[in-house]
Amino acid sequence: MAEHISVLISEEEIEKRIRELAEKISADYQGQTLHLICILKGSLFFTCELAKRLTIPVTIDCMSVSSYGAGTSSSGVVRVNKDLDETIEGRHVLIIEDIIDSGRTLSYLIRNLASRNPASMKLCTLLDKPDRRVCDVNVEYTGFEIPDQFVVGYGLDFDQRYRNLPFIGILSFE
Repeated sequence: MAEHISVLISEEEIEKRIRELAEKISADYQGQTLHLICILKGSLFFTCELAKRLTIPVTIDCMSVSSYGAGTSSSGVVRVNKDLDETIEGRHVLIIEDIIDSGRTLSYLIRNLASRNPASMKLCTLLDKPDRRVCDVNVEYTGFEIPDQFVVGYGLDFDQRYRNLPFIGILSFE
């Protein structure tokens, strides 16, 4: 079975939207330091590009939480693979995610991080698939709302491949 990738969101569209998100986030957190939590591995590209465009002081930490195996749909089982290196107590936290579909992983993560007493906590995602939502999550900053398709590129993978594509593409099998 051959894999085919068709462009859903171009590199130029992604770059433009990240600039817009950075302007909004910088305005919302003016005068504060923002602690970015990059959810590995998928949001690595997005976090780096967003952080470069923020005009406020930022600190960055990484966490690895997964609910996918080698397939194309969420397993529903959330696993923490790597926890934070620093405390978030009293900090303004922005969780950076690559994609939100079912919401299970983020729902778990938000509860987990809220118990650590941040001053504030919001969520930013590059991609949102609201048609797949089974758990409510409040997404403060959204790059793009997309249809219920399996996507790769710009950090998103299929079995650890395609993360390095500079665009978001729909993966199909022929």
